Amino acid sequence: MTDLSSSTVVVTGGSRGYGTGIASAFARAGAKVWITGRNEAKLREVAAGLGVHPFVADVSDGAAWDRLFGEVLGATGRLDVLVNNAGEGVKIAEASEQDDASVERSLASNLTGAILGCTRAARIMSGQGSGLIVNIGSACSTHAWAGWGVYSAAKAGLLMFSRCLLAELRPHGVRVTSILPSWGQTDFTEGAHLPPRDPQVLAKCISPGELGDLVVQLARLPAHLVAEEVKLWPMVQPISQL
Repeated sequence: MTDLSSSTVVVTGGSRGYGTGIASAFARAGAKVWITGRNEAKLREVAAGLGVHPFVADVSDGAAWDRLFGEVLGATGRLDVLVNNAGEGVKIAEASEQDDASVERSLASNLTGAILGCTRAARIMSGQGSGLIVNIGSACSTHAWAGWGVYSAAKAGLLMFSRCLLAELRPHGVRVTSILPSWGQTDFTEGAHLPPRDPQVLAKCISPGELGDLVVQLARLPAHLVAEEVKLWPMVQPISQL
């Protein structure tokens, strides 16, 4: 089991939902953690509560990534784990009801931002000869539901990018893991303007803490092992076969 107490970790979208759960789990493991978010007040409030470092950033901005990694490397000299968690539903609607702005925003939030972070992390980690990139995808990347096409396309793109990235980075001792969660106890439905889930169903969905514990467990795997993909379903959710 890998000791995380001296690790440097970056978690995007860390001011809410899964991101907060992941950052909290790493902080409890003793890692030095940076979280990113766009809402500065909320980000600083969460960071103070967790005892981690806040960094205001839009992940779709390459220059913001450069500043973030500049701060992290300046403080610790290394990057051990990058968790690309930032993302949003934007507009869950059938293709005929989509608008250009929503499509572009969904791709930027759910795909482009993670790729921009990965390209930079790949250079840093390859130079170290070690590291772990965890990309938080979605069960939508492998299953089809009406109205989820744009979001699913972005997450499917992230899944295939992650597979290719692992093939590229394995020779350098760098691991890449995709986690594909489905229904969760987050504000995703609210942000995507979807009806709220029944409270009894929601209570049985994936909690931020549960996903955080899973990510830390994967990070603790010995350096010679990698979990390429982990799909996580709540038992209460019906699963499409498409």
